[in-house]
Amino acid sequence: MAVPKKKTSKSKRDKRRATWRRKASLEAQKALSLGKSILTGRSTFVYPSAEEEEEEES
Repeated sequence: MAVPKKKTSKSKRDKRRATWRRKASLEAQKALSLGKSILTGRSTFVYPSAEEEEEEES
């Protein structure tokens, strides 16, 4: 027979959401920082250009 589950407390719910938001915020911050460094040309991130991709395919 089905039994209703216990209600999750607001503090547990808020803690879980805060963790999720903190992770999302850190990832957004990293992406923005990487984008800025690529635009300024100070990036150590290596990404293939369109010309290099065409040469590899040939």
